[in-house]
Amino acid sequence: MTSSPKFDIVVYGATGFTGQLVAEYLAAHYRGDARLKWAMAGRSMDKLAKVRDAIGAPADTPLIVADASDPGSIKAMVDQTRSVVTTVGPYLLYGNELIAACASSGTDYFDLCGEVPWMRRMIDAHQATAERSGARIVFSCGYDSLPFELGVFTCEEAAKKAFGAPVTRVKGRIRAMKGTFSGGTAASGKAIFDAAAKDPSLLTLVRDPFALTPGFSGPKQPPGNRPVYDEDLQTWLTPFFMANINTRNVHRSNALLGFPYGQDFVYDEMQIAGPGEEGEARAKRIMAANNNLASGAAVPKPGEGPSKEERESGYYDLLFVGISPDGRQVRTSVKGDRDPGYGSTSKMISECAICLLRDTPDVPAGIWTPGAAMQHRLIKRLVDHAGLTFQVEA
Repeated sequence: MTSSPKFDIVVYGATGFTGQLVAEYLAAHYRGDARLKWAMAGRSMDKLAKVRDAIGAPADTPLIVADASDPGSIKAMVDQTRSVVTTVGPYLLYGNELIAACASSGTDYFDLCGEVPWMRRMIDAHQATAERSGARIVFSCGYDSLPFELGVFTCEEAAKKAFGAPVTRVKGRIRAMKGTFSGGTAASGKAIFDAAAKDPSLLTLVRDPFALTPGFSGPKQPPGNRPVYDEDLQTWLTPFFMANINTRNVHRSNALLGFPYGQDFVYDEMQIAGPGEEGEARAKRIMAANNNLASGAAVPKPGEGPSKEERESGYYDLLFVGISPDGRQVRTSVKGDRDPGYGSTSKMISECAICLLRDTPDVPAGIWTPGAAMQHRLIKRLVDHAGLTFQVEA
């Protein structure tokens, strides 16, 4: 990387739905902060200028034209900054040149990726290069999968205090969630299915709980693919549509930290439906609705997403239950004050970039999950700035 880059952060994809939210967050929350030099990047200078004005960013906010189809423009953008925050997905279609440029130049990188096969391919391709250059590549800095990764981390920290040791079994349970999808999320899911149709080996990665821990495969994990009754919580559970992303990142975090949860760690995620016959019926309805969504029915187009009112009225409430070998439990929660996919996600990825820049500059080079990289200091920043709460419940 250049010895004195012009910018600390470049928001790449600032004219897209989520990228605009990230730029808006930085413009509002770091206005007047002379220490932070940031810029907006995208394919069209005219669209960038319109977004800059629409979000109320200062008129002198720098604008950079960069296009995933033009590697020269991507390299020119990367060479100007200490870090890139990218919301340009699907990453398996539009992320290859950017991550390669960041890894080779020593530029830090943050994304919202939930595309497990692509992430594994990038780990295999660029880990060694990033370590040599000094780049910190940080995947999955939004609702995929930060609240879950840090939720398990917080649960394990509570277990160490309560039991004197971490636990090898944690249950992630979605107690409540209100939010909507954008077209970008739908497009990422479709891209994975399309790629797997052409290359069946990708299905093996999609199904592997340890797809993101090269060289390590742990014990069999709960399938989480049908409604079940949870005796510990006395409630029915239904499959959670993001579990196949989040569980992989949680296992990668455990591996990156040196297996503090144990090499026999078992983790699953499911959504709470409720007790009794009514809970069982609700579990089946939720599963059917999620299957309908996965089929592509009634999904928005890329660039579309929830309204400001929908984002601000959204929330999520996640429960983590750690179970010791003798059956004792510790329970922690993570809650967010905006809709998970966009209102909260835009704050989380922004604060990840600020945290690495200001609070954790000592993080070694390589390819990371955000929680493993920044741990307690990231939790503090998310609590202080991004509307998240972390609590020990029992």
